Amino acid sequence: MARDGQERRTERGRPGGSAVALSAAYDTALLDLDGVVYFAGGAAIPYAVEALGAARDGGMRLAYVTNNALRTPDAVAAHLTELGVPAEPGDVVTSAQAVARLVAEDVPGGSRVLVVGGEGLRVALRERGLVPVESADEEPVAVVQGYGGPDMAWGRFAEAAYAIGRGVPWYASNTDLTIPGARGIGPGNGAAVEVVRIATGGRVEPKVAGKPQPPMHRETVLRTGAQRPLVVGDRLDTDIEGAFHGGVDSLLVLTGVTDVATLLAAVPEHRPTYVAADLRGLLVGQPEVVADGGGGFRCGGWRASVSGDALVLEGAEETGETGPAGPVGESGVLDGVRALCGAAWTSAGSGACGLDAGKALARLGL
Repeated sequence: MARDGQERRTERGRPGGSAVALSAAYDTALLDLDGVVYFAGGAAIPYAVEALGAARDGGMRLAYVTNNALRTPDAVAAHLTELGVPAEPGDVVTSAQAVARLVAEDVPGGSRVLVVGGEGLRVALRERGLVPVESADEEPVAVVQGYGGPDMAWGRFAEAAYAIGRGVPWYASNTDLTIPGARGIGPGNGAAVEVVRIATGGRVEPKVAGKPQPPMHRETVLRTGAQRPLVVGDRLDTDIEGAFHGGVDSLLVLTGVTDVATLLAAVPEHRPTYVAADLRGLLVGQPEVVADGGGGFRCGGWRASVSGDALVLEGAEETGETGPAGPVGESGVLDGVRALCGAAWTSAGSGACGLDAGKALARLGL
């Protein structure tokens, strides 16, 4: 179960540790998709298929949680299955489902809802007993906006603006400004929400359901029945912040948009419990990051500290310890990253770390 939020906030000065594999410590993995399971073009990220299979075989439930409201759970599950990760529609939770529940709690059953988005949003609204409509003139009681793909007609935004201008409540599946694609980064639903906001004079704000907002976490827990969930993602401002607000632990994988320099500068709500190179991190424990009493933080064979305006990273040969003189290999690099997080986050306190990490990261080959 989630621990008390205040208790968790006091732990954000350093990454957490686990003596057992994360797949054994948590009953359900709440997995983001883009940058975690597959690349923007749809191909599986290296080791993802094998790692997820091993976690599932070990008894961990896998749930796939996405802010993309365009595709239906059926379509997402079919894609995962094609990649070699068997999934059922019930294993997929979308921001369309979260916003549909939010609307259904506010309006009577059978109400008309103006949809500015794709099929995933329409399916989710019908599941809640609501009637999707296309025009502001069809007397909708709510406007719901979700990502509709790159070919979304401009007139859809106009319909939303007309209805909102008449006082109809406005909802958004999510407000991600960008969305990755095979050709690069494109405008996401958040950019489309800004178009409607400008058109309506900025006088109205939508109710937002998707990550990092609480309705998405609530939807996920309700659908999965998770008792000890672990959020797994690549984005600090959606996945990790969503876990923070939900009061649950998180694993950041470095296969997506977040690099180590960004991680070191993270504010408290963006600091993950664990860090791993990829989804193989589910199958192992994580070493503790220990404060050494001298202002430094140790993990594996590394010691991180602050000197002046910079982060400093030392290996075993420099600290006088016995053992390997500077760990090599992927696990050793990650131990160095974790130690640096301890030093950076503690120094920053409730803010963002602005210390120079260049030489420390170069020491790790990053």
